[in-house]
Amino acid sequence: MFVQRIIRRYSTAGPSTLTAGEQRIHALLQSKLSPVKLNVKDVSGGCGSMYAVEVASAQFKGLPLVKQHRLVVAAIEEEIKSAHGVQIKTSVPQ
Repeated sequence: MFVQRIIRRYSTAGPSTLTAGEQRIHALLQSKLSPVKLNVKDVSGGCGSMYAVEVASAQFKGLPLVKQHRLVVAAIEEEIKSAHGVQIKTSVPQ
């Protein structure tokens, strides 16, 4: 199991290699923000209490960082209610 987490953490493969929680967050962000780049990782060791998300979306254009992060949180709010936290990195595609 440890090796699987290491491989998944450094993999650039699509959603099929994600945990169930990662898949749900990925699907929500994909449908609500239409990102050109999206990475979701369970950084809690697999228990689903902490996630790191990286999102690049045209919807962020012209928005301050705080508002970009609020859009991400709003998109996954229900999914992360039981989590301890989420690390967010956003960007506007070039």
